[in-house]
Amino acid sequence: MIQEIEAVFLDLGNTLRKLTQNDEHQAKARQRIVELVGTDESPESFLEKLDQRYKVYRKWAFDTMREAPESELWTRWLAFDFPAERIGPLGTELTYQYRQSMGLRVVVEHGKDVVQTLYDRGYTLGIISNLITTSEIPEWMEADGFTPYFKSVALSSVLGIRKPDPAIYHIAAQNAGVDPSRCAYVGDNLKRDVTGTRAAGFGITIILTSPEALAEATITDENRPDLIIHQITDLLDIFPSSPKVNLDGRFQSSNPADLDQK
Repeated sequence: MIQEIEAVFLDLGNTLRKLTQNDEHQAKARQRIVELVGTDESPESFLEKLDQRYKVYRKWAFDTMREAPESELWTRWLAFDFPAERIGPLGTELTYQYRQSMGLRVVVEHGKDVVQTLYDRGYTLGIISNLITTSEIPEWMEADGFTPYFKSVALSSVLGIRKPDPAIYHIAAQNAGVDPSRCAYVGDNLKRDVTGTRAAGFGITIILTSPEALAEATITDENRPDLIIHQITDLLDIFPSSPKVNLDGRFQSSNPADLDQK
């Protein structure tokens, strides 16, 4: 099964990146939000209100497997009591700042090394992630030097559909130019990441989770992944060098017989 995999797709939150607390960073984002919206409420009070409204939006998003455009997120869900004609155009910046108010997202330890090594081994790499922001990920990828490694980036905020809808996986695989059966997906959520990947016909589903979280999880036939790992570096043991790559390092053939001809 492993030798047939040509592409490896990664989730972002709790897989390639993690959320860390940074008081100064978060306070600055909260202040920027109230300035953009134009409210007299304190940043802390207004963010509490946003968090409650966001929970309502999240339930809608989970139930429908849709992601609202950022302008709609704010005019319909988060700041509907402010003039839509003013709030709508600020949606992208407001969403970015709202995400920053939750904390600072950083790459997990050894995350970039793993990405670089998988790329050098000849795998096509991609990202599939549920996100409310359209600007944060492209900016982060460029700033941290990840852009050259990922051929396919499928974000719910851009596509308007969320995991576990199999359509988002199909789009990601199509953009990578790889059949879904030859794709692996690495995520952290047993429900969304396993059921969606399986429905999309991906070859392998891998869940990255801590032993503590795994001990509290309920695994059924429906959400059982093919593999469970506890650190991102385990991927290097799962995906060895591809048997044959072309001149730019991309996968060319998954047929083990090619090894005898190389």
